[in-house]
Amino acid sequence: PQKQTKQQKKAKKGPAVKIEAGVTRLCLEAKKLEDLPNWYSQVITKSEMIEYYDVSGCYILRPWSFAIWEKIQAWFDIEIKKLGVSNCYFPMFVSQSALEREKDHIEDFAPEVAWVTRSGNSELAEPIALRPTSETVMYPSYSDWIRSHRDLPLKLNQWCNVVRWEFKHPQPFLRTREFLWQEGHTAFATREEAAEEVTTILELYHKVYKDLLAIPTVKGRKTEKEKFAGGDYTTTVEGYVSATGRAIQGATSHHLGQNFSKMFNITFEDPDSTTGEKLFVHQNSWGITTRTIGVMVMVHGDDKGLVLPPRVAKIQVIIVPCGISDKNAVELKAHCTAVEKSLMKAGIRAEGDLRMNLRSGWKFNHWELKGVPVRLELGPRDIEANTVVVVRRDNGDKATLPLEGIEDSINQLLDNIHDDMYAKALAERDANLVVTKNWEELCNHLDEKKLILAPFCGDIPCEELIKKESARTGDEIVDANAPAMGAKSLCIPFEQPADATTETCIHPKCGKSAKYYTLFGRSY
Repeated sequence: PQKQTKQQKKAKKGPAVKIEAGVTRLCLEAKKLEDLPNWYSQVITKSEMIEYYDVSGCYILRPWSFAIWEKIQAWFDIEIKKLGVSNCYFPMFVSQSALEREKDHIEDFAPEVAWVTRSGNSELAEPIALRPTSETVMYPSYSDWIRSHRDLPLKLNQWCNVVRWEFKHPQPFLRTREFLWQEGHTAFATREEAAEEVTTILELYHKVYKDLLAIPTVKGRKTEKEKFAGGDYTTTVEGYVSATGRAIQGATSHHLGQNFSKMFNITFEDPDSTTGEKLFVHQNSWGITTRTIGVMVMVHGDDKGLVLPPRVAKIQVIIVPCGISDKNAVELKAHCTAVEKSLMKAGIRAEGDLRMNLRSGWKFNHWELKGVPVRLELGPRDIEANTVVVVRRDNGDKATLPLEGIEDSINQLLDNIHDDMYAKALAERDANLVVTKNWEELCNHLDEKKLILAPFCGDIPCEELIKKESARTGDEIVDANAPAMGAKSLCIPFEQPADATTETCIHPKCGKSAKYYTLFGRSY
C-alpha cells in the first residue's frame, strides 16, 4: 500500500477544532465525574504519560509513566529475589504445536492470540504465535531442567511484554493489545510449598498497591468460573474505581497444581523411593502488569490532572522560583539550585523549573497537571526570611516552612501525603462496599455503583445466571451513562463479613446453601 501523507493522516482524525484566540487548551477540558472517558484520555496525554500509536490498542509509554513502572519493578524485583527467585528471559514467539499442547489453558486466550504467518513475501510453514502468556513457552525447558528433588524449587521470573489482541474497546493501560508485566513461574516438590508461595506473592502485590500506589485492594480467591484456565485456584487483589463504580483486577497469583507438569512431563525422582519412582512437580504462576498505572490514574486523579503517589513519582518535589526579574534572577536561581541539591542529597527526587520564558503561574498549572506531589515556591522574600512556601498536590494545602531542616520536613510530608491518599481512597472504597442477602438489593446496589458482598453457592451455572439476570436492559436502564453489565464475581474475600454457610445463595432461583460471601460488582 502507498504511504500516507501527513495531510491524509490528519484528515482521518476528523475536522479541526476551532480554538479561541489566547486559549492554550493545555489544561483539562473534561470533568472526571461528568465525562470520565474524555477526562482519562486527556489526563494521560496532557500529562505526557502516553502517546497514541498508529496501531490500534498499542501505546507509547513516555518517561513520565515509564518511571512509575520502573519504581514498581525495582521494589518488586528486590522482594522476589529475597524469596530466591531469579530473573530470566524466554522468547516471545510460540510454535503452534507448543501452544496447542494445553488446549484447556489456551482456550480462554485463543481469540486474543496474534499470529505471525509470513516472512517477507513467503508464507511460513507453520504459524508462530506471539505469547499471550508463557506457560507453554517455558515449561518444555522446565521438563529438561528438572530431574531430581535437588533441582527444586525452581523459581524463575521474567520482565517482558505480552500480546493479547483484544477486540473490545482498548483503553491505555487498562485494556491494551500489548502490555508490560512480570510473570513468575515456579516449581516445587510439594503442594504445601507451592500454596505458601501463592499467598506470599499475593501479599507482595497487595503491598505494591498499598505501599507504593496508595490504593486499597481486596485480597481473595477467584471463583471456579473466573480462575486461571488450567490452574487449581487463583488468588487476586481487586481494586475499585469510585468514579465508575467498577472493580478492576489488580494482580493475580495462581496455583497450577500438577496440571501443567503432567501436560509437559515435568517430573523429579522421588527421594524416598527405592525404585526410582517419578513425581510430578507442583507449580505456580503469578503476574502484575502496567495496568497498575491506569488504576492509579483513575483512583487518584482529579479535575486538575494527575495526583501521583510520592513513592512512584518521577519527580517528588518541583521547585519554582517566584517574583523573578533581571535583577534577582541569578541569585534566585542559585538558591533554587541549592535547595534542589540539598533535597536530592537526602534521597528526594527534586527538580528546579528554572525556565525563564514561562511565568510561575503557568508552571504551577503544568506541574499540577503532571501530578507532582509537592511544589516549593521560592521568592526574594523567602530568601530573606530563610523560608520556602510548600504546596501539596493532593489537597492543595499551603504552608511556609523554614529552609533549615527542609530535607526532614519534606520526607515527612511525602509520607503524610501517601498516608492521606491511601486513607481517602480507602474511605471511598468502603463507602461503596455493602453486604446484602437480598437479590433486589444486589441489583439496586449494582446500579448505585457499589461493590456487593453476597452469600453464594459457588456453582458456575448459578454464577452465570447472577451475571445475566442482574444486567439492565432496555427500559430498566435508569442512567444512560451508567454501565448496564451484570454483576461479575470479583473474588471470594479472605476476610469474610460473616459465616455464609447458614445462608441461602443470593440468586432467588438457586435455593442452595451458600458456601461463602463473594464480592460482586461491575468490572473492567
